[in-house]
Amino acid sequence: MSELRYLTAGESHGRALTTILEGMPAGVLVTEDDIDKELARRQKGYGRGARMAIETDKVRVSSGIRWGETIGSPIAMTVDNKDWEKWQKLLSVDPKDRDESKRVIKPRPGHADLVGMLKYDRKDAQDILDRASARETAARVAVGAVCRKLLEAFGIVVHSFVREIGSVRAEHIPTDFKELIERSEASAVRCPDASAEKAMIDLIDKSKAAGDTCGGVYSVIITGCPVGLGSHVHWDRKLEARLCWAMMSIQAMKGVEIGMGFDMARKPGSQVHDELFYDKKKGFYRETNNAGGFEGGMTTGEPIVVSVAMKPISTLMKPLRSVNVETKEPFKAEVIRSDVTAVPAAGIAAEAIAAFEIALAMREKFGGDSLREMKDNYERYVEHVRAR
Repeated sequence: MSELRYLTAGESHGRALTTILEGMPAGVLVTEDDIDKELARRQKGYGRGARMAIETDKVRVSSGIRWGETIGSPIAMTVDNKDWEKWQKLLSVDPKDRDESKRVIKPRPGHADLVGMLKYDRKDAQDILDRASARETAARVAVGAVCRKLLEAFGIVVHSFVREIGSVRAEHIPTDFKELIERSEASAVRCPDASAEKAMIDLIDKSKAAGDTCGGVYSVIITGCPVGLGSHVHWDRKLEARLCWAMMSIQAMKGVEIGMGFDMARKPGSQVHDELFYDKKKGFYRETNNAGGFEGGMTTGEPIVVSVAMKPISTLMKPLRSVNVETKEPFKAEVIRSDVTAVPAAGIAAEAIAAFEIALAMREKFGGDSLREMKDNYERYVEHVRAR
């Protein structure tokens, strides 16, 4: 089976987050340290809250990897929540631990609280907010870490950086991919523009002092994809569309652009479409990449560029107006420990989710039960395309 799929389970303050990844071919080199490295990247970023000082995410792999190598069976991974020690009674499975006085009944504007309570007929927003929390992305980062190791075998690299936080926008973004990675990884806000980084940090500090939060925009760049991942023949096989859908599945995301995105709509076609050229050594190529690596829902071989807008975090230390769901009286929303901004961390989650989608497309295209078989199929296809 060449299909790649996963499920996650667990609540933000529950015992653990769990995920099962199925469809990874045998022979991919990956260790718990590889996964922990990505989990650690997710926890960094200026503006994160007290929760990140509590948790030091580590994965426990209980199946699917032996001696640092995938064996073809489902990969089961668990990330324990250290905060569980303080929440055992409140989130207990045992009905004897029920405490009605602890119910959260003042939903936060912008969060899943109220809609989830109405949809699932719950009297306590805790039942909703703990699963709706972006803490769930820790499990998806674990999945993405394994997918990265598959992509590495094909020379595919996934990286993100922060373009904007609030009203501050990076203006000086390196065109060299290696430099972009180095500068963004060295930045407290994962922004490669040093002057913008300073202004972003200042804005975060001001927002924190005001009890407010910040949103922003980050970009994910994927290099090394072959021509022809995805397909134009059906709506649900367009990889461009699937990638956008996946980005919007991350908590608090509100917009996605590919390449130039909305700016394309503001310019004439002569200024946006990537002209085609041919060279005997390079084959077909483009000198620009305004389309962001896609044409007709298929990869062009150019870098994939996806930019994502994240709204400000819903939990404010200076809460907005809300309504008590029981008395229907106006109230200030619940104040729950939170970040000032999580845009840098959201980029790491997006890298993981993008890695899964590209790995899925590679599995669909090249199949194989083992990495060796998959690479054989890949190399024959690449040679065929090169011969054209």
